[in-house]
Amino acid sequence: MLVEKNVPLQHCNTFGIAARAETLVRIRSQDDIRQFLAHPLWGRQPVFVLGGGSNVVLTGDVAPVVLKMEIMGMRLLHETDKHWVVEIGAGERWHDMVAWTLAQGYTGLENMALIPGTVGAAPVQNIGAYGMELQDRFDSLDAVDLVTGEQFSLNAGQCAFGYRDSVFKHAPAQPKYWPVTGSAAVPRGLGLKGRAVITHVRLALPKVWQPDLGYLDLQRKQTEKGIAQPTAQQIFEWVCEIRSAKLPDPDVIGNAGSFFKNPTVTVEQCADIIAREPKIVHYPMDDGSIKLAAGWLIDACGWKGKTMGRAGVYDKQALVLVNRGDRHSAEGSVSGGEVMTLAGAIQTSVYERFGIRLEPEPVVI
Repeated sequence: MLVEKNVPLQHCNTFGIAARAETLVRIRSQDDIRQFLAHPLWGRQPVFVLGGGSNVVLTGDVAPVVLKMEIMGMRLLHETDKHWVVEIGAGERWHDMVAWTLAQGYTGLENMALIPGTVGAAPVQNIGAYGMELQDRFDSLDAVDLVTGEQFSLNAGQCAFGYRDSVFKHAPAQPKYWPVTGSAAVPRGLGLKGRAVITHVRLALPKVWQPDLGYLDLQRKQTEKGIAQPTAQQIFEWVCEIRSAKLPDPDVIGNAGSFFKNPTVTVEQCADIIAREPKIVHYPMDDGSIKLAAGWLIDACGWKGKTMGRAGVYDKQALVLVNRGDRHSAEGSVSGGEVMTLAGAIQTSVYERFGIRLEPEPVVI
């Protein structure tokens, strides 16, 4: 277990916000977590789990102990008649893992190429892109209870996945939480926020593969390339091209990817909005609700390319808030306060025009 004090976090978050961790512990194995929890001083402190920092807005220095997840490793765990089951360490970069699976001949994750962040953070957010979500390929995960130090496993049902949601985003419903024993079931309605840290994720990748080309951007790319039956590797490359054209490189322009969730409304609410805004971009969902494109709503309110302080709205994608300052300078970079002030102004505009409340995706610390 490696413990560091007064650690700069600017290079640990993709927005490039300058902040410091009073204490940072590098977690490179499950034993590191147990050693940390057993420590008479550190183990009693509140903690903040940090992966790739691609889904976080730091509004100041971080007082809780930062657990920097650096558990690595990628392997084929086993296979069935229908699936390859791969096991990935929580500290691995998601995109590197997607590229690795394809290099091994394991298809099924190509639509989620170039999503920033680490594998351990993926189940928390139930990440997704271009018609696919993590839950579609999820098998199970291992985690460690931050109170008892016990390891446990969860399957998809126990993770309670939803749109950009999981059991890890909800606080426990009662002060004394359920006891962890081996692969204990998680009672529905209870959360694991702040209670557990993910160490390994297992994904089930289909041996019988079909391309998922439901999104318009992919259909346009298919027409442009003139390929009727694309391979998984080709779709991977198309997704990388599409995302690179729409989203800024965090190493150049600090950002946290899509800043707001796409809101969902009822069919009746959508019809009411369409009556006023016929061009609104919307998608029917399997549960009968309608998903609205948050980027379109923001753009319609005139925010694309606008700047407040050192925070701005990306000129190629209104859903992305960016660092207009110097992401590599502690003095010149955007602050978390500036980002949240801009986000609040956008939320107000969208609500006043459409009656829709946008919900931020990133965790605000």
